[in-house]
Amino acid sequence: MAIRKELLAELTARREEAMAGGGLDKMEKRRKKGLLTARERLDDLYDKGSLQELGMHVDHDTAGIDHKRLPGDGVVTGIGNVGGRPVAAFSQDFTVSGGSLGRMHSEKICHMMETAASLGLPVVAINDSGGARIQEGVLSLSGYGQVFFRNVELSGLVPQIAIIAGPCAGGAAYSPALMDFLIMTRKGSQMFICGPDVIKASTGQEAPIEQFGTADAHASVSGNIHFVADDDKHALEITRKLLSFLPLNNMQDPPHRIPDTIKVEVDTAMNDLVPEENRTPFDVSKVIARLVDGGDFLEVQREFAKNIVVGFARIDGMVVGIIANQAMVKAGTLDCDSSDKGARFIRFCNAFNIPIVTLVDIPGFMPGLAQERGGIIRHGAKMLFSYASATVPKITVILRKAYGGAYLAMCSKDLGADFVYAWPSAEIAVMGAEGAVKVIYKKEIDGAEDPKAKEMELRARYVKEFASPYQAAEHGLITDVIAPSETRSKVAMALRIALTKRVTRPPKKHGLIPL
Repeated sequence: MAIRKELLAELTARREEAMAGGGLDKMEKRRKKGLLTARERLDDLYDKGSLQELGMHVDHDTAGIDHKRLPGDGVVTGIGNVGGRPVAAFSQDFTVSGGSLGRMHSEKICHMMETAASLGLPVVAINDSGGARIQEGVLSLSGYGQVFFRNVELSGLVPQIAIIAGPCAGGAAYSPALMDFLIMTRKGSQMFICGPDVIKASTGQEAPIEQFGTADAHASVSGNIHFVADDDKHALEITRKLLSFLPLNNMQDPPHRIPDTIKVEVDTAMNDLVPEENRTPFDVSKVIARLVDGGDFLEVQREFAKNIVVGFARIDGMVVGIIANQAMVKAGTLDCDSSDKGARFIRFCNAFNIPIVTLVDIPGFMPGLAQERGGIIRHGAKMLFSYASATVPKITVILRKAYGGAYLAMCSKDLGADFVYAWPSAEIAVMGAEGAVKVIYKKEIDGAEDPKAKEMELRARYVKEFASPYQAAEHGLITDVIAPSETRSKVAMALRIALTKRVTRPPKKHGLIPL
């Protein structure tokens, strides 16, 4: 006996209703604006045909409100493959009650996150919501709390990526903020706690949304997001690229592509990148491009705190997180923002077993009253804490300047670096020659016939006697002095050796990073 046709017809009708979301007309209006629908976003994220949807037939909690159906309660959740590896995701549907969050909406998200935790799968959250569903009152607030709780439970367990593809206001902004990476589209998205009207009503201050709620503002000013996407498709492309560098969970290694043999090659072009004069700024991104496989580097937070560069790449097939001082911006000094940016990236890499390669060219911490009053001591300490607590392989290359406490903060051997290399151009000292000679050789300079010429002579003497990389090597503080042309081969060999690293730390709940 075949199954009754009316049952199959009902199933088909219910599926069609769920797939239509808030209606075909609303979907078409979104497409005309260049926006994808909730399901189209998941289709674009996942390998074709791999999505296994969770809770397609869920409807909203009708207690105390009208009985109008809300297909899926305004959110699509499921698990599918990205590049052949499983990933859990949700995508809020703005065509259904503005994508507002109610009790069943939050339960679907929480169920998906609990499933991701138990299976060890990354989570992708596509946010496009008008916020809490007012009609469900405190149940909506409770729903947000349940989601936040699971964001924290999953932190450090599986990678969490948020895409801001529409409105994300008020309490809704805190779930993305609790995740590891935020991608925001320039088209159609906004994120803020209080909008322009609320700010004006409460403070009297005019605050155009362009100054604080857009993707560009969050990328360059507040530092709340990590990537800016042109549109939905670009955001999903960034997501897939990011996932290609990450393990599924904290118990796995990242997806290395290690060849059977290491190519020991000399890259003479690397020598040509180094200016003759150590105080001449040079672009560290050119070093990164020659260091990593095929120049393929996914930079994170490109527009924020540009004096430090962070991102993912592969070196001889091994996934690494790269942290580098950028001498082209603020001379590569560490300030409050760059310290926060670097520390957060280090801690992510450590949580997910990603080796860290640090490129050092730093004259010190950023001087100035604003930095001191802004808490540079507290912020800079985050870099020290993050590097010292990281147990993944840590390879450091000192390119040029490495002075004072900033030398330590950029993963010196004393902070647990496994291998430390220095170029012959490296200067490692308590302070730079310009300031040091005025302290150490003050009498000689003052008594000279030509003080300026004497000072220049003494600078060279100081560098040779007190800042030479060979002096650091003699004391075992660096592994080797290498030519720039040898950098890629040396780092690749060090990484291959260090992949088996295992560190046992004293038992404790967690350290207390200076937040």
